[in-house]
Amino acid sequence: MASKEIDLNCDMGESYGRFKIGNDEVVMQYISSCNIACGFHGGDPLTIQRTIELALKNGVKVGAHPGFPDLQGFGRRSMQLPEEELFAIMQYQVAAVKGMTEAAGGKLRHVKPHGALYNMAAKDDQVAEIIVKAILSIDPQLVLYGPPNSSLTKKAKSYDLVCKNEVFADRNYNEDLSLVDRQNSNALISEIQSMFEHVLYMLRDGKVKTISGVIKAIKAQTICIHGDKPNAGEVARFLSENLQAAGFYVR
Repeated sequence: MASKEIDLNCDMGESYGRFKIGNDEVVMQYISSCNIACGFHGGDPLTIQRTIELALKNGVKVGAHPGFPDLQGFGRRSMQLPEEELFAIMQYQVAAVKGMTEAAGGKLRHVKPHGALYNMAAKDDQVAEIIVKAILSIDPQLVLYGPPNSSLTKKAKSYDLVCKNEVFADRNYNEDLSLVDRQNSNALISEIQSMFEHVLYMLRDGKVKTISGVIKAIKAQTICIHGDKPNAGEVARFLSENLQAAGFYVR
């Protein structure tokens, strides 16, 4: 059986100053693209620079991971911002990582909003449109990562911005294919074997078992793991090796 290519991505570069989050050095060995925090929810200039260099060294595609200006809440608290301010913070963050990537001899490939901004854009057409327009203002060749069948991916398509349907290895889904809220006890999948089975079902069968037990169709083009977890390196290695064994080449 011929191998099928699949993109395995990870949110990275989220350390800040002396506060270290995740294990980017280990994770980077097993993924094909990374989403680098832009300094608003995590990341500082030196962390961003080092993460870009680490990605280029490992042949991993570089993406920007912009979020709300919310270091205290790690970008997971919703904020209501004027349209022009939301556009500006998106443009500022993506442009910064793009410029630093090019200075290191690389090229920014994609953009993935972070946390609360990601979840808002999945349901709010206005927020989604601002994000898409901000990306297009910087580079129309960039690729957007977003939730399947969401306002964000639909808006991207309406503006001819290339987008990839992103699914999560460690998150459970509601029947409308939105992510179960992190405040709920059943939002996260913590056992690594369960993560793999969850991902394999989406890739091989194009389906996901929702939190209510209903089976829904889903299109997965890129798989996300979270780099802020203590066992992120172990998760990345396990998924990469087992996906390859199942006929999916991480690339």
